Amino acid sequence: MPRYLSLVQIDEKNAPAEGPSAELMQRMGELIEEMTKAGVLLDTAGLTPTAQGVRVHYEGGRTSVTDGPFTEAKEVVGGYALMQCKDRAEAIEWATRFLKVHESHWTVTCEVREIAEG
Repeated sequence: MPRYLSLVQIDEKNAPAEGPSAELMQRMGELIEEMTKAGVLLDTAGLTPTAQGVRVHYEGGRTSVTDGPFTEAKEVVGGYALMQCKDRAEAIEWATRFLKVHESHWTVTCEVREIAEG
């Protein structure tokens, strides 16, 4: 079965300063449990804010390291889910369900991509 990576993109500037509500975390936990029991979810995690990250860039044979936050970025990867699904449609269905656990004041996008095997 193919594996898919769902990259959870958020707008850090518009995300609630206090983070996810307790209710959101409960709904997310229930969905994660369902995905685990269904044998779909291989791994998932949230990421720390970009202020705590670094970018390592390679160009022209040289590397550079830039400390966060990355103010030029509107949307950043806030988390991920690694899923094993029967097909692309199923991966999209799970990503859609993940988005729908969020309250309406969140702006969240999941970029779903199949992992190239071999």
